[in-house]
Amino acid sequence: MNIEELVKRAKEASKRAYSPYSGVRIGAAVLTKGGNIFEGCNIENISYGLSNCAERTAIFKAVSEGEREIVAIAVYGESEEFTRPCGACRQVMLEFNENMKVIRHGGDGFHEVTTIKKLLPQSFKPGGLLNEVNRGKKR
Repeated sequence: MNIEELVKRAKEASKRAYSPYSGVRIGAAVLTKGGNIFEGCNIENISYGLSNCAERTAIFKAVSEGEREIVAIAVYGESEEFTRPCGACRQVMLEFNENMKVIRHGGDGFHEVTTIKKLLPQSFKPGGLLNEVNRGKKR
């Protein structure tokens, strides 16, 4: 995996952000097991709950194109603070690979490579719910 290329693509995606309310521009790029890269940016809405983060935009683009195995995601923002995925994004990342590499890169020089498992410990996992449902059927 070429981390530099993934970060570059995330940075390019940040330039397409639609953020008229916060002015914060975030970009993300996901790498799939098949070697494909999908980019996303944050998209705001005046009704803030309808906004979408860059991470989820990139993941949803990959999934909508048939990709299910995401191995890495790069998140680019102007500072360390803006590279922290929110809880919703962390949960979506975990859905597609609990061992996903998360590359955080800030325009302020911040750089970190971690995993979603480390960013979302003691998580709610897809298999857990299915196991609980199946256990209930056996009673």
